[in-house]
Amino acid sequence: MIDSSIVVTEENTAEVRPDEVITQSRALKDEGFRFITMSSAELEDSVCVLYHFDKDLELRNLKVYVPKGSKISSVASVYSCAFLVENEIKEHFGVEFDGIPLDFQGMLYSDEEVQKTPFCIIGIKRA
Repeated sequence: MIDSSIVVTEENTAEVRPDEVITQSRALKDEGFRFITMSSAELEDSVCVLYHFDKDLELRNLKVYVPKGSKISSVASVYSCAFLVENEIKEHFGVEFDGIPLDFQGMLYSDEEVQKTPFCIIGIKRA
């Protein structure tokens, strides 16, 4: 049985600056990598966003530290399917994605009881 879990190691992960995420994602796409998903975790003064890619069961990851309160470019211009997980990370962690083609404006999860981002200290104010 093949272990299909995403494994992030130093060998398959490149740390990039927020302004490099588009060019690095495009380079991976040009090499034939497909976008799998993104994951994130809150740190003290930033949110760590991990982009996960696959080609023939070879995993590659991009690690980006996004300072709280700043924006990062949406990779949906490279991988159109990324808009959904970008909306999810926006709601859960408060990360703003610049240029996201379909922005749910914090309403991906329409539950009225959800009043703040559940996985970090930053709160989202609902209208």
